[in-house]
Amino acid sequence: MAIVLIVDDEATFARNAARFLERAGHQASVAGTVAQAQAMLREQAPDVVVLDYRLPDGTGMDLIQHIRSSEAQLPIVLITGHGSIELAVQAMKAGANDLLTKPVGLPELRSRVEALARHQRDASRLQYFEAREREAGHELIGDSPAMQALRERIDRIAAIDSEGMRPPVLITGETGSGKELVARGCHYRSPRRHQPFVEINCAAMPAQLVEAELFGYERGAFTDAKQRKLGLLEAADGGTLFLDEIGDMDLLQQAKLLKVIEDGRLRRIGGVQEQQVALRIVAATHQDLEARVAQGAFRADLYFRLRVLQLKVPPLRERAGDALLLARHFCQGFAQRYRRPQLRLSAAAEAAIARHDWPGNVRELRNLIEQAVMLAPGSEIGAADLMLPDTAPAAVGVPGTTGPAAEAALPAGASGSVLERLEREQLVAAMQAAGQNVSLAARQLGITRDTLRYRLDKHGLRD
Repeated sequence: MAIVLIVDDEATFARNAARFLERAGHQASVAGTVAQAQAMLREQAPDVVVLDYRLPDGTGMDLIQHIRSSEAQLPIVLITGHGSIELAVQAMKAGANDLLTKPVGLPELRSRVEALARHQRDASRLQYFEAREREAGHELIGDSPAMQALRERIDRIAAIDSEGMRPPVLITGETGSGKELVARGCHYRSPRRHQPFVEINCAAMPAQLVEAELFGYERGAFTDAKQRKLGLLEAADGGTLFLDEIGDMDLLQQAKLLKVIEDGRLRRIGGVQEQQVALRIVAATHQDLEARVAQGAFRADLYFRLRVLQLKVPPLRERAGDALLLARHFCQGFAQRYRRPQLRLSAAAEAAIARHDWPGNVRELRNLIEQAVMLAPGSEIGAADLMLPDTAPAAVGVPGTTGPAAEAALPAGASGSVLERLEREQLVAAMQAAGQNVSLAARQLGITRDTLRYRLDKHGLRD
C-alpha cells in the first residue's frame, strides 16, 4: 500500500484518480492548490506526490521546488497537457521523477505510482541495512589492554589510503575470536567507509565457484553462463573485499588473487579484456599459514604479500574483563530481540562468566547468552541458566562446590556420561540454592515438580 497525495484543480479527475487508487489498496488524498498541498505535506508524509503542472496559485514546478527543499527522495509524478521535450527536461531538472501527458489513463497512473513507491521502499531498505552495516563495523567491545592495542592498530591501518590497490591486511586468530568484526573495523573506520564491503568465505564453496564468485564471467563462458556476471572483486571496487578462511583457497585461485593484488587488474572467466579495480583485500584465517606454506598448500609469495599489514586477534581468555562486558552487551541485545527487556545477568552468573576460559571465544559466549535469554524462566539469568559444566554448581552460590566435587559424589553404578553428570550437577545446585525445597527448585529450573522428583530419583538424590 502507498500513501498518495494528488494535487490537481480538476476536481473530477482528482476524485476519480483517488477512488481508483483506493480500490487498488492505496490511500489517497486530494489538494486543489499549491497552498493546500503545502499544508497537507506538513501534516502527512505521502509515499508519492502526483501533481498537475497548472494550478490556480502557481505551477507544479513551484511545488516541486518546495518539496525538494525538505524531501530530497520523495517520488513526484508531474501531469501536464503540454508534453514537450523542453518541459520534460525542465521537470526532471526541477526534481520530478516521472512525467505524464493528459489525458491520463488511470491504470497507467496506478502503474507509475506503484513503481515509484516500490523503488522508494527498496531504496529505504538499502539505506537502513547500509546504516546497520556501518554501525556493526564499530562494535569492537572490550577495555582490556589487548583490545585497546588492537583498536589502535586497526585505526592506523584504516587510515592508510591510496588511489589504486591499497596494501592488503591479514587477520589471524582462533575460531570465534571475532576476525570478521575486525575486518569490518578496517573498512568502516577508513576513508572508504561509504564504499562497498563485500565478503566471501573461501571454505564454504568449491574452488570453481570461488573463482566464478571472485572474478565473474562472460556470457557463454561455460554451460550455465547465460548472461554476464560481475565478480565480487568488481563489486568491491573502491571499497573492501573480505576473504574469510583464505587458508582453504585453491592454489590456482591463489595465483590469480596475487595478480590482482600486484597490479589491480583482473579478467572475467571467458573474457578477453582486463578490468582495472582499486580496493583493499582483507584476508582472515585461523590456520597457521607458515605451516600451510611448508606443506605446499599455500603459496609463499601470496603469504608474504598478504602479511604486509597483519592483525592478530587475541583469544577471549587473554582479554581480562572483556568477557563480562561482552556478556552484558549480548544480554541487552538479545533481551530486546526476544522481547524480554527486563532480563539481566545475576551476580552469580557474572562470576561464572568471569571464571570460564571460553575455548570457543566470543562466538561461544554469544551463543550461550542467546540460549540463556531464550530459556531463563525468571527475570534474571542465573549461573545454572548458562549451562557451564565447570562452574554450574558454584554459580548458584554454593561456595567451594565445583564440578569435580559433584562428580565425586555420584553413587555407585551411576552413569558416567557427560550429559548425565551435567544433569546431576544442575539438580544438586538447584536443590541447594532452594534450601532442598522441591517446589522452589522446580520453579527455578522451569520444570514441573513431578519431573524434578523423577530426575532426583533417577540420580539417587531424593534424600
